[in-house]
Amino acid sequence: MKALDDSDKYGMILRSKGIVAGEDGTWIHFDFVPEEAEVRTGASDVTGKIVVIGSKVNKEAVKELFGI
Repeated sequence: MKALDDSDKYGMILRSKGIVAGEDGTWIHFDFVPEEAEVRTGASDVTGKIVVIGSKVNKEAVKELFGI
C-alpha cells in the first residue's frame, strides 16, 4: 500500500480499495487513502476486485503492482 504514495510512478492516487487473493489462498481486503492504509482478511466475492481513483493514474504501473 505504501507504494501507492509514489505519485511519480503511479499518479496521484486519492483512493484505492479492493479484494485480492493472497499467496496463501486467503482474501485480502484493503482500503487506501494517501498516507493511510487498512488491510484485513475476509471472504471474497466470486472474483477479486480493485478500484483506483485519482488523477493521471498510470494504469500499467498499477496493474504491475497488483500482478494483473
